[in-house]
Amino acid sequence: MKAGKKYHAETGGSRPKYYVLEMLPYPSGKLHMGHVRNYSIGDALARYKRMRGFSVLHPMGWDAYGLPAENAAINRGVHPKQWTLDNISSMKRQFERFGFSYDWSKEITTCKPDYYRWNQWFFLKMLERGLAYRKYSRVNWCPKCQTVLANEQVVEGCCWRHEDTPVTQKELEQWFFRITQYADQLLQDMDKLSGWPERVLAMQRNWIGKSVGTRVQFPVVGLDESITIFTTRLDTIYGATSVLVAPEHPLVGKLLEGVAGSENIRASVERLRESRPAGQSVDMEKEGVFLGRFATNPFSGEQLPIWAANFVLMEYGTGGIMAVPAHDQRDFEFAQKYRLPIRFVIRSVDGTVDGKRLDAAFTDYGLLVNSGPYNGLTSEEAIAKMREEAEKRGIGRSETTYRIKDWGISRQRYWGTPIPVVYCAKCGMVPVPEDQLPVLLPENVQITGLGHSPLKDVPEFVNATCLRCQGPAERETDTMDTFVDSSWYFYRYTDPTADKLPVNPDAVKYWFPIDQYIGGVEHAILHLIYSRFFGKVIRDLGLSEISEPAERLFTQGMVIKDGAKMSKSKGNLVDPDDMVEKYGSDTTRMYVLFAAPPEKDLEWNEAGVEGIYRFVSRVYRLVNRHTQPGAGAAPKTGTEAEDRKVLRKLHQTIRRITSDFEGRWHFNTDIAACMELVNALYTSEAQMSPRALRECMETLAKLLSPFAPYLAQELWQQLGHSQDLCDVPWPSFDPLLAKEEQIEVIVQVNGRLRSKILARQDMPEDELRETALADPRIAHIINGTKVVKMIVVPNKLVNIVVAAGR
Repeated sequence: MKAGKKYHAETGGSRPKYYVLEMLPYPSGKLHMGHVRNYSIGDALARYKRMRGFSVLHPMGWDAYGLPAENAAINRGVHPKQWTLDNISSMKRQFERFGFSYDWSKEITTCKPDYYRWNQWFFLKMLERGLAYRKYSRVNWCPKCQTVLANEQVVEGCCWRHEDTPVTQKELEQWFFRITQYADQLLQDMDKLSGWPERVLAMQRNWIGKSVGTRVQFPVVGLDESITIFTTRLDTIYGATSVLVAPEHPLVGKLLEGVAGSENIRASVERLRESRPAGQSVDMEKEGVFLGRFATNPFSGEQLPIWAANFVLMEYGTGGIMAVPAHDQRDFEFAQKYRLPIRFVIRSVDGTVDGKRLDAAFTDYGLLVNSGPYNGLTSEEAIAKMREEAEKRGIGRSETTYRIKDWGISRQRYWGTPIPVVYCAKCGMVPVPEDQLPVLLPENVQITGLGHSPLKDVPEFVNATCLRCQGPAERETDTMDTFVDSSWYFYRYTDPTADKLPVNPDAVKYWFPIDQYIGGVEHAILHLIYSRFFGKVIRDLGLSEISEPAERLFTQGMVIKDGAKMSKSKGNLVDPDDMVEKYGSDTTRMYVLFAAPPEKDLEWNEAGVEGIYRFVSRVYRLVNRHTQPGAGAAPKTGTEAEDRKVLRKLHQTIRRITSDFEGRWHFNTDIAACMELVNALYTSEAQMSPRALRECMETLAKLLSPFAPYLAQELWQQLGHSQDLCDVPWPSFDPLLAKEEQIEVIVQVNGRLRSKILARQDMPEDELRETALADPRIAHIINGTKVVKMIVVPNKLVNIVVAAGR
């Protein structure tokens, strides 16, 4: 039976459902060890849940659009489609070689028209609802990728794909998804994500960045204009010593009119704008230019100099801030550099920070000083009173802002989903009707990587007919950000053949939410925010009843070697194919699960791989030895005691592994428990009854099935079974048998019997010492004495030697 049929997930039925999903890979050509670890974790869980009687959906697909395919076309002369599909074939063979139990009937490939037509459908639906729009905007530009990046794709000022490439800024007309409309829901619904790591939720909260504050007008002296600022710390307004605006603030030109030396100032402002890196770092050098104008503080009446500053962004807040150096660290550094006044207006409640000496900004709440009628109020009291005053005088109002900005989805590249609109000189922008989807991506393109979409150079694609006036029109030549593809793919898995809608609502209702999602923490503010946004859009389109697609999220650790994450550039890659060739897929899978807890980073060590290989071989020899013709000779005496001892170990192992699958996922200790069980079998096999030995070997095969499926299935067949282990029930444990056997241990003090305690058989000596010392009778006897030493005879006696006298 083909694997795709063996693991086929049926929608509906009487069995409980379980949807386990690992993030789909980009088809780069070969799996790497990070992939193997991720997929081994998910596959272990899928196999376990099947054996527990669940109907398991465990699908796989391909995040197939992206820049590497275009780079391959430039560097190797291979069309992106051919390069991608060849890589998919190669990686699929690897998946099958590793024995990952995917339902291949659910496979999706995002670069195929039967998938990306639905990207276009979602775009049109968002356009109808005002969630997709086009505007001129300053955007992040990667010179190496030659395309726009979303804010989330800029990491410490550099491209997320090229850590050594600083991102610049460009003014372009772009398409956006209005993710900000869902900002509050994205925050509020985190309460539903109790199964997500707090680290990921914290990163998302920070990125969404909800701020409740006040918008205040600072009138410009000599002009009929005001600079609007937004602040969450209105209590510090008396400490403002300047007003700072972004270099691209729309008022800069007007502010410079009539100012002496305005051309030189304008040139300096332009240099500020051009030299500023994309993405702001706390450590970036603060730069500014005085604009020759002043603004009036509406509370104090003081005139404050207006500066352009490189760390003030038009995209965040209003593009202008009041600089309060004593109580904001960036403002403090700026004021120190340009020798601007630093006025202390908030002291600590306990009086330890009074402003007499400031080595850094004091940013906590406290009590107001040097703040006119608000002196003595707490920060909270002052903010409320000042906001009320601002609204009463018409100089300000309450406002909530967000750090997250709308998602720019336009990309000036070829290998992506075409955006389904045309532009007509008469009618303007016209969407392509749904019944004309998909707008197909043409294949006859010349890819150069030179700063504009290759689609511009394909006249048969560009030249179109306006769908309203039937006049000439041009197609949009930007393509969609590839994160659009991966933001909803898991809905499509439930019925990838649906042809009336992007998803089958009945299948989605049955399978969702995803019970367990598995992937890297690096996706916290990219894929995982975008997919949550899409989940809410899909809900609002009536295709789903849920707001959050994934109930639980697990973020596995990285695989590192020689102290660094595996990468081509560092030359520390380990090829999974080489490992399979040398040790087998079971050994490779078991090693990545055994070497570290799955949430921790794994330091690659081939000696550890060899250790797992020896264990796999040892298990095979054990079962093989007892399933060959003539095996099962009469046991030696003492069979009942040996049976009881090893069966206790067996049931303890079942209990431990079952508990871990249902809770903490410490697969490393689960595999270690299997090793301990095998050690016990090797020690006792000659004294065990055939019945007990067979029970242990059959159960061991079941326990190993999630971790080493090929080995487990072969052992199962050697033991005389033809059924696939995925269809065999998971073993249950007997609580009484799994309970540690207790024995009576004598406790002596200086050689005299003083007490008897109950202890687990074979309890480690250090635990036995602690148990003896904790016994109430012993604690009373040795109180006030000095314990010189303790003598332990395992399973029999503890003798506590104390010094004479008290």
